[in-house]
Amino acid sequence: MSATATRRDTARALLDTHGRTYAAEAGIRLRDTPQPLYQLLVLACLLSARIRASVAVDAARELFAADMRTPRRMQDATWQQRVDALGAGHYRRYDESTSTTLGKGAAFVRERYGGDLRRLREEAGGDPGRMRELLREMPGIGPAGASIFLREVQGIWPELEPYLDEKAAQGAARLGLPVKPRELAKLVTAEELAVFAAALVRAALDKSVVADVQERTGPAGHRNGG
Repeated sequence: MSATATRRDTARALLDTHGRTYAAEAGIRLRDTPQPLYQLLVLACLLSARIRASVAVDAARELFAADMRTPRRMQDATWQQRVDALGAGHYRRYDESTSTTLGKGAAFVRERYGGDLRRLREEAGGDPGRMRELLREMPGIGPAGASIFLREVQGIWPELEPYLDEKAAQGAARLGLPVKPRELAKLVTAEELAVFAAALVRAALDKSVVADVQERTGPAGHRNGG
């Protein structure tokens, strides 16, 4: 079997075992409309903290279940209501500071973009680097948060494709896959890129993901995993 075919088998096994975006895991039906884009921003903020991804996802679900799905609703909620929702998702280590940050971030999105992050896309003119800069202007969104948002949103903002950042590259290296975005992107369809990026990040964060893929791909997978 050729190296390319082996890599495609590895990519397929990764998608089969861990092919789900973090947005989907948090219950966000991602579309190019204001509410789900804002929800993704909230999730990116939560995921960028030094806390388990599963806890961040659970906390996002709790915030949305408490009707904090839009910048207005998030800003109108009390500080304690945000703390309580975060706590219900076991996001307790940073719950108080994150509650404050989410309130400030919601106010920023409303004032700067009228609550609609499609305006950020328009202002950036389709330039990923400019999108990163604009995202990092927001409270609670640093380099990691900006990367998370852009990785996940590439499925509906195709000018970003392929957005496979350093964290995704770390996962690719663990799996014996190429680390350059253009080479990685050749292993899946354009429609699968956002899911592939999330799965690669899972491989970077959790060795058991690599083991799952290696179990499916057999000896070749083990050789690729190095």
